[in-house]
Amino acid sequence: MSLPWQRRLLASVLVGLLCTTAWAQDKLMVLVPRAGVSTSYWWMPRDSAVATVLLFSGAGGGIGLRDGIPQSGNFLIRSREEFAKAGLNVALVGNPDDARKMTPAFRQSAEHAADVRAIIDDIRQRSPAPIWLVGTSQGTLSAASNAVALGTSIAGVVLSSTVTGQQVGGSVSDIALEKIMVPTLVFQHKQDGCRITPAYAAQRLISRLERAPMKKYIEVDGGNNPTGDACEAFHYHGFVGMEAQAAETISNWIKNPGN
Repeated sequence: MSLPWQRRLLASVLVGLLCTTAWAQDKLMVLVPRAGVSTSYWWMPRDSAVATVLLFSGAGGGIGLRDGIPQSGNFLIRSREEFAKAGLNVALVGNPDDARKMTPAFRQSAEHAADVRAIIDDIRQRSPAPIWLVGTSQGTLSAASNAVALGTSIAGVVLSSTVTGQQVGGSVSDIALEKIMVPTLVFQHKQDGCRITPAYAAQRLISRLERAPMKKYIEVDGGNNPTGDACEAFHYHGFVGMEAQAAETISNWIKNPGN
């Protein structure tokens, strides 16, 4: 019979092997959705996934690929394993060749929509799980505009730290949210101090989601040690210190949007 320390060692080895097996599946997928233009996404498939989340990071977008892995500090990118642990396939949306830094205007363009459609088409060849668009900060423009364009071909949309204030290139407030026809979650930190993503304005978006069959506003509090600008990823705007809780709340709603 194994000794207690041997059993603990064996258990840790098995857990390590399982994690290594999951990570080994994670890889960069490169597509050519438009003539002469390539784009990419980081694919994290998980066995028996109940949904796939397409994650749109904020600021200029992208996944911060360095040394072969995504290293962006964005809330969604750094929390990707939390979404995977929740039983979801995860796809991190990269930037195309012609928009190494996505502007608010590009996020609402026909070119961006073509890139997103190509990513979704590619994912559907890999998994039958329903696809959700999840954006944070400037990524909410990508999620909202593509939710309008894709109609009921997607399963739902999540907007976190939503850009509602006016800026060059437009905001989510300017998008025809009335045309979104899938379940929609608006997720916000109570202490978000960014001038273009205030909680009170995010809450008001719910009334505009006239055709969404299910919609909900969730406001959370908590986290710790915010640093940097109030609009940056490691402040309350980016759910700093509560990444696991935020990802779990979003994932649970995706799995049961009636709640």
